Amino acid sequence: MSTRHSAASYCLGIESTADDFSVGILSFDGDVLANIISAYIPEKGGIHPREAARHHAEVAGNILEKAFQKARIKPQDIQVVAFSQGPGMGPCLRTGATAARALAAYLQVPLVGVNHCVAHIEIGKLVTGAKDPVTLYVSGGNTIVSAFEAGIYRIFGETLDIAVGNCLDVFAREAGLRQDEGVPFGAMVEKMASQGQTFISLPYTVKGMDLSFSGLLTAVIQLLHEGKHRLEDLCFSLQETVFSMLTEVTERALAHTEKLEVLLTGGVAANKRLQSMLSQIADEHNARFCVVPKEYALDNGAMIAWTGILAYQHNMTLPVEESFVKLRWRLDEVYAPWVGG
Repeated sequence: MSTRHSAASYCLGIESTADDFSVGILSFDGDVLANIISAYIPEKGGIHPREAARHHAEVAGNILEKAFQKARIKPQDIQVVAFSQGPGMGPCLRTGATAARALAAYLQVPLVGVNHCVAHIEIGKLVTGAKDPVTLYVSGGNTIVSAFEAGIYRIFGETLDIAVGNCLDVFAREAGLRQDEGVPFGAMVEKMASQGQTFISLPYTVKGMDLSFSGLLTAVIQLLHEGKHRLEDLCFSLQETVFSMLTEVTERALAHTEKLEVLLTGGVAANKRLQSMLSQIADEHNARFCVVPKEYALDNGAMIAWTGILAYQHNMTLPVEESFVKLRWRLDEVYAPWVGG
């Protein structure tokens, strides 16, 4: 590892859109010095925004301290502070924004607000070497197929209701699967699905380039409660159906744009079956398939710091009085002058 020295330029990024509070520190040349994550895990049910925000407030100081220790630099070495400005859960976003404002004010450095979805793409490009991909971003809160065109990451397809990660999580909880030792529900469904033998027909809802998962979820939960099918077969059928929908829309975007790369990111990106299906369609279109490593595919501070650097280098800083959070800040509302420039 390279020696840290204050002559270099560094950005600190704070991620707090949902259940993760994370601090990343990167050099301006893309060297990840630290990427510390603390996850809020609810006792039951999904994410409770206020409880998650309370968790973020409680761990913020400790995570910041750990990040500086890992990076082996001092707070005074930071040139810019970035934070996830949206989209996300209001209480969680506000907690991270408050920490970022306080740090930027204390250090007297510029503040940058980062779009969470853009950050997933940019860190993915950094760590995989992708230049201009069609991106499938799949997580608990987002399901988006996008590609860059004329200054903006255009959305070619997205969920019309719930995100694919949320769909898998809700089914796993309904099936009584328990989150032990931080293993995500999606990974539990994947493990069960690998033992499935019989495919059960489920609603397949692709509307143009958009997707709907709520009817599919209702149907598979109904089958679960009827008790006529093995849980392994239900997991297998659920996974095959939702991933086929995602792959169809991604392939159509790839065919339309004629891009030469496919990038898979977000918390669901770790699923080997989804990776296999996307890799196959990439091969068929002579495109390179890129998977973002789990550490950077999950919500993390490094992606906020890196995107903060890109924005800062194009003078996209925020006065503190304008640094309000944007709960529904869409990917295609963000001007990204650093791409291809």
